[in-house]
Amino acid sequence: MADNLDDNVIRAFSADHVVRLTGLTKRQLAVWDETSFFKPQYASENRRSPYSRIYSFRDVVGLRVVSVLRNKYNVSMQHLRKVAQALSEKDYAFWGQETLYVVNREVSFHEPDTRRVRSVLQGQYVVPIPLEPIIGEIREAAAKLKERTTDKIGKIERHRLIMHNVAVIAGTRIPTGAIKRFRDAGYSLDAILREYPSLTKADVEAALKFEEKDDRAA
Repeated sequence: MADNLDDNVIRAFSADHVVRLTGLTKRQLAVWDETSFFKPQYASENRRSPYSRIYSFRDVVGLRVVSVLRNKYNVSMQHLRKVAQALSEKDYAFWGQETLYVVNREVSFHEPDTRRVRSVLQGQYVVPIPLEPIIGEIREAAAKLKERTTDKIGKIERHRLIMHNVAVIAGTRIPTGAIKRFRDAGYSLDAILREYPSLTKADVEAALKFEEKDDRAA
């Protein structure tokens, strides 16, 4: 028995090691062992003897998980004890063997049979929200925001938050002055439309009419 334990010590971790690796205290490890919340895989019956608590690598991973649940996600010790009991009763591997999730400070896990994520204690399934469909919906909706309605065709507007209140063709960010500059540079109406495929003939004519009126007013 002693020889086997010595062999295991080479591949395992003392309480001192666990403290450094997990951020837990020796007192926590002792209490958790005494209350059967978390027992070392390799442990002597006489816990008062030196190196009586020897932890496997999987133990250390599990204890680190518990530490993260406690300190980062504020999961209560009372809840963790209930989780440990529930999973143990169902013969599910836990802590260092199961992928765990935290929802509203309660632990959930992959149910072995269905592989669905559910709350350990409440039994409620965690409904996944796939992002790809949502991303697609947002992209589509964003594209529609750029679409011009028919009541914007051939109209000019100003908005304080668009192009610093410069006159633009309604439903766009195209200044009427840009249309005039193309016309002054010798561009025909069709050539201007090729520069701005989203515009219509009515848009260009409205922009030029506005700029001519603005010039007369000046």
